[in-house]
Amino acid sequence: MQGENAMDQHAGGCLCGAVRFQAKGPLRDVVYCHCSQCRRQTGLYYAATSVPTGALQVTGTVTWYAASPHALRGFCGTCGAALFWVLNGGETISILAGGFDQPSVLRGGLHIMVADKADFYAITDGLPQWPGGAPGVETAV
Repeated sequence: MQGENAMDQHAGGCLCGAVRFQAKGPLRDVVYCHCSQCRRQTGLYYAATSVPTGALQVTGTVTWYAASPHALRGFCGTCGAALFWVLNGGETISILAGGFDQPSVLRGGLHIMVADKADFYAITDGLPQWPGGAPGVETAV
């Protein structure tokens, strides 16, 4: 996690502005998920941080889609922007990195589900890579 203070607030929202959010406290390093579900939802891979579910305030209407029996994906029902991912009963909620107004507060952490990534690109940023899930990182598989 970044060297942030528990009172830090990080604002963001969807493409059209119908959904806005405020994440409070430290943000987890960004996890890049290369699974086929994330790829199909976003067009490449999922890049997300997370906060405890109680540390996220959302205004506007989020549409939730159960992409698996284990988790929900939240997006704006107006513009379709992918915003959130939450494991059923999970204590944290993932927030897509691209939704933040000031994404410069984020730092890359690791890549997961690399064995499932698309074959047209290479991962060359030097961050740790896991063929499946990584210890301590929630996944729906």
